Amino acid sequence: MQIILEVPEILGEKLQQLGDRLPEALDRALRELAPPETISYQDDRQIVELLASLPSPEEILAIRPTPALQARMSQLLDRNKSGTLSAKEEVELDRYLLLEHWVRLAKAHAYKRLQTEA
Repeated sequence: MQIILEVPEILGEKLQQLGDRLPEALDRALRELAPPETISYQDDRQIVELLASLPSPEEILAIRPTPALQARMSQLLDRNKSGTLSAKEEVELDRYLLLEHWVRLAKAHAYKRLQTEA
């Protein structure tokens, strides 16, 4: 596809210097400017796989639990407050709370990385 656009002369000179690497540079710039997509997770296996893939700080900050997981955690927290949580549900809640802790730690580290890079 061919696109013709007008840019300030100084920018045009910089773009010319890129030569045949211009499409790559534009692709990178567009990816950086695009709002990060939300990365949903349902369980600890998904979080471990995601974090093991060495995601960017932006990808880490975009991590959110699925609506189903949010609903289940709310249900377990409500049952815990009312004292009606079974032993099996207590283990499940503890697992989810640990999972949330991992995500919060990863987000804190990602935020710190972004601050030092700025």
